[in-house]
Amino acid sequence: MPERGTSLLPGNNLENVNIQWQAFFRIQMKIFSCAPKWRLYRSCRKRKLHPAQIFTVLYGMLLAASTPAASFCSPARAQQSDAAKPVVVQPGAPGKPSRTLPPSTRATLPPRSQADVEFMQDMIMHHSQAVEMTALISSHTENKDLRSLGARISSSQSDEIKFMKRWLAARGELVSKATPEMPGMDMSREKMALMAGMLTPEQMAALRKAKGAEFDGLFLTGMIQHHNGALTMVKDLFDTAGAGQDADLFNFATDADNTQRAEIQIMQTMLEKKPLEEKR
Repeated sequence: MPERGTSLLPGNNLENVNIQWQAFFRIQMKIFSCAPKWRLYRSCRKRKLHPAQIFTVLYGMLLAASTPAASFCSPARAQQSDAAKPVVVQPGAPGKPSRTLPPSTRATLPPRSQADVEFMQDMIMHHSQAVEMTALISSHTENKDLRSLGARISSSQSDEIKFMKRWLAARGELVSKATPEMPGMDMSREKMALMAGMLTPEQMAALRKAKGAEFDGLFLTGMIQHHNGALTMVKDLFDTAGAGQDADLFNFATDADNTQRAEIQIMQTMLEKKPLEEKR
């Protein structure tokens, strides 16, 4: 058994080994420069322990210190990986608990109602007549308020026609209805007279012939009638079971309802002002 402080290696290599071990521990002490470890190292040196013995002591402490940290990090990593997974929760019915669904669950849109398609097809024709009416304003009246109102109606309803056409095309539906006898034929002329609020051919002819104040009156009363018809169409849509559930269609129909109600009030106010101006 060798005495304390003696080396187990041949004498020729002892000095080199000591130098290497000392250099190694200086580096380790810079990395792990905690006061308790440094005091332990100095204590080991005072007791003239061999560098290999000092290394064994410090290595054991390092393992002991790192084990709790590793055990602490493992749950944290697991928690992070769990948090990365999407959580799909299905709300329960009133009085019932919610359910957690698999991450692969995907939302599905409600089935499209035929009433939705017919509403869009009919509303395109309905809007088209309103745009046709506003196109007469520039050549039939100098009323600035009416011109401003007409420009707003024309712009908004033209944009809505584009939206409705895109909505139908995205769902593989025709822009206009077709009869079984003549597939693909646009029956807008016949259908126009039957749709709620639309002006009859006679009303449109009278509007085209009128000028000035007469035109203003016919246009305002005709467009109020036209807007009220659109409100009826929206109401009928939402009164139909299963219809109006599509998010885009619902937003469009409710916006159109709100806009046309506001425009009806504006036109009614303009009609009330008209007799007062004529009396002056």
